[in-house]
Amino acid sequence: MSLSALVAGFIAVLIGFASSVAIVFQAAQAAGADSSTIISWIMALGFGMGATCFFLSLWYRSPVITAWSTPGAALLATSLGNITYAEAIGVFIFAGVLTLLTGVSGLFDKVMRLVPLPIACAMLAGVLFKFGLSIFDSMMSDVFLVGSMLLTYLVSKRFVPRYAVLFVLMIGVTYVLARSDTSMVSHIPLEVGDLVWVWPEWNLGALLGIGIPLYIVTMTSQNIPGVAVMRSSGYETPVSSLISWTGFTSIVLAPLGGFAFNLAAITAAICSGDECHKDPKRRYIAGLSAGIFYGLAGLAGVSVVALFSIFPVTMVAALAGIALLGTIGMNLKNAMAEDANREAALVTFLVTVSGLSFGGIASAFWGILLGAVCLLIGKIKWQ
Repeated sequence: MSLSALVAGFIAVLIGFASSVAIVFQAAQAAGADSSTIISWIMALGFGMGATCFFLSLWYRSPVITAWSTPGAALLATSLGNITYAEAIGVFIFAGVLTLLTGVSGLFDKVMRLVPLPIACAMLAGVLFKFGLSIFDSMMSDVFLVGSMLLTYLVSKRFVPRYAVLFVLMIGVTYVLARSDTSMVSHIPLEVGDLVWVWPEWNLGALLGIGIPLYIVTMTSQNIPGVAVMRSSGYETPVSSLISWTGFTSIVLAPLGGFAFNLAAITAAICSGDECHKDPKRRYIAGLSAGIFYGLAGLAGVSVVALFSIFPVTMVAALAGIALLGTIGMNLKNAMAEDANREAALVTFLVTVSGLSFGGIASAFWGILLGAVCLLIGKIKWQ
């Protein structure tokens, strides 16, 4: 057992839910889901992430953190208006099948192993960079709360580094509860929702027009950074197997609202860094912890959504940024360490930070692609 790893898992769940659950609501509403069906979505997503985090981390003894596809939810929120809810379920299953086939074929693992570590680290640093900036963006809105959290981190990092993020969380929660109306907490409903199963219907236009983009944004925006987190932390967990299991989970839980599961990047970085545990072999405990908390979040349904609504956006953003400071710094160091790869890594970092997007494919993909082009050009021997 490890308290710091347990806390890392809890923070991963807190940030994962609080930072993007509103987008899931929008996607469910766009699909035509009523209030009970939306709760089913939250339950299915919680159970799916809980099961995959717990059992994959236990089996591979590494912090395997999964998540729902946030960019996928954003895509669905703007794309599902012209099809029925049953046809939307068909889209989710189709995207899950594509993910499963990608994993079973081993193609994704082979491609990722071609990506040099400095390029992967630069891409990951670019993905996480905005979270570091969010500390100071939030400070402009709530200087006392965020300033207290940052000061707590700096002092704790100096004397008790393993528990620095725990102390930051405690300060943030204490401040928010002290400042909030106590009646808000007392009126949180203690309810367990119901799972709502809907059989899929198949619409070829929706499968091609929504299912394929959902698959692409999930692979490029979520799974590629997720693998980069694992590789930069030294974990050689077989990627094909992980991708296969997330695809299988998506297929099984899609009729309940589990629209897309993938490897996490942001929350995985929290669970795989030194702040989680000094010994990399013990960090899988954070994956077990996240799995349990995700499962509880799914079981609680309505209560969890109401609870997370209490925490202000500034606190969640600051907590995420502070928890990722060490990971951002380490990946920048690894990316820029070698002179031969520095320029290519810098291009990768800048492209990823820029948010460049073509054809609905996220900047993380284009960052890796342009960084690899820079490396290839640099290795050409001109006569």
